Amino acid sequence: MTDRDRFAPAPAGMTRRAFVATAPLALAACAAPSMDMGDLFAGDSGFDYSEIYGAKPNEKFPLPAMNWRNLDPSVLRRRVADPTGEAPGTIVVRPVEKHLYLVQSGGQAIRYGIGVGREGFEWSGRATVQRKAQWPRWTPTPAMIRRNPTLYGRWASGMDGGLQNPLGARALYLYQGGRDSSYRIHGTNEPRSIGHAMSSGCIRMFNHDIIDLYDRAGVGTRVLIKG
Repeated sequence: MTDRDRFAPAPAGMTRRAFVATAPLALAACAAPSMDMGDLFAGDSGFDYSEIYGAKPNEKFPLPAMNWRNLDPSVLRRRVADPTGEAPGTIVVRPVEKHLYLVQSGGQAIRYGIGVGREGFEWSGRATVQRKAQWPRWTPTPAMIRRNPTLYGRWASGMDGGLQNPLGARALYLYQGGRDSSYRIHGTNEPRSIGHAMSSGCIRMFNHDIIDLYDRAGVGTRVLIKG
């Protein structure tokens, strides 16, 4: 299995070969508001944002603290009443809503903000996490290199993991029918894209949030993508 991935930023108009399976797979930070809304969720989000979005010096590539107070509160991690009806442990992605839910027991869920590429709006279905990677390697597809050789040609042999890697700190590799779907849930080197639609790619998260999801969701986790 290669680490070729199709989620890095790419020129508009890029196409993707449809993945053929019994059921189609749907998969594909935020611009700061003018006023400080960081305290909107204080006391009822279920998390201490200064802690969960703080610096992570022990990472292979240390992460700085996020300036979460300058973000739209809707993209910040939050405990909510489960709106999905799925079994505990299931990941539910709602591309239009720009949220990902990890269903918990007791009718609860953890909600994360996501950024969604065009392909994320074009598919829906179920998949399974069958591989996970920390600071994954990224390789642009041949189509991406042909379309923009200046931008992507230098990485034809792949880009090692790191802070500039488009896949960010972690990646969950989604399979369907026992086959790699080429879709991932991953981190990002463009945190301001969370909460927005991008020209290409699928599901991206803050690096701090994908690390949290990676630790909570093991291999075999079921994933539902709802259009």
